[in-house]
Amino acid sequence: MMSANESVTAAATAVGVVGLGNMGGGVARNLHRAGFALHVWDIDAAARGRLAELPGVTVAEPGAMAEVCDTIIFVVPATPQIAASLDGETGVLARARPGLVVYDFTTSDPRDTRELASRAAAAGIRYMDAGMSGGATGADAGTLTLMIGGEREAFERTRSVLEKIARRIFHLGGSGAGHTMKLVHNMVCHTIFLATCEGGRMAQAAGIDLADMIEVFNVSNARSYASEVRFPAHILSGKWDARSRVYNLDKDLAMAVDLARALDAPVPLGAYTSAFLHTAIEQGMAQTDYSRLYERFGEIVRGAPAGRG
Repeated sequence: MMSANESVTAAATAVGVVGLGNMGGGVARNLHRAGFALHVWDIDAAARGRLAELPGVTVAEPGAMAEVCDTIIFVVPATPQIAASLDGETGVLARARPGLVVYDFTTSDPRDTRELASRAAAAGIRYMDAGMSGGATGADAGTLTLMIGGEREAFERTRSVLEKIARRIFHLGGSGAGHTMKLVHNMVCHTIFLATCEGGRMAQAAGIDLADMIEVFNVSNARSYASEVRFPAHILSGKWDARSRVYNLDKDLAMAVDLARALDAPVPLGAYTSAFLHTAIEQGMAQTDYSRLYERFGEIVRGAPAGRG
């Protein structure tokens, strides 16, 4: 429970959230519960409407937000959507109040992030990149992990906002550090998920129950987030509801492999994971919940090339 002083401070702080989908909706609701003066926007009128029903919430486009908000958090697909909101006479750069801090919660190429941060800095805006972990469930619960890149002073100034939506917050360095860490994180996370799928299919082929394999993994060295959460909650349960599309995984792995190539850092396992996901896309799974990769694992692997990139 917030103290009276915390409540007054939150109420005096205007925060904007742009993008109200699986992740942004949870972020916005937690900021509203924390008592911030909340401004929201989404290109989808229905998504805007769900938040507009909450008392004290203002619906405003990003440029209008920039005139009144201390912090704006973009939870949109990627940096091109943010760039579009920054530009023009009615955009964020032209209308921002002094001291505005913009957070980019996308999964994006850090090279693009640094370019936007440079443009924002020229307009007196602090542009911070923040990779997220925890998924839609963590966004709903306010328990995200955030990986932050950008100016330390701006991070410290906005920490009280971030603490209402995240349990663990890491400032990792200058502009682009947060998005770099997120790409590394997702490459490893999704590779482990597919390795667990592979093991599960092998175990089942040998007559071992998948649930038994997961139980063994979770008390031994093969345990991971995939075995502890994804498989029990979304696959063994039969719900197939990890709440992220195969498209999102494919996009993230392609960016990670491309960045690794630019850094001259070999990532053969990441490259194979990227190839596997791209094959799933070619087989019509772009909009499919990614938990179903387990269901179609054999079919996908038969069509996957040795590596991508």
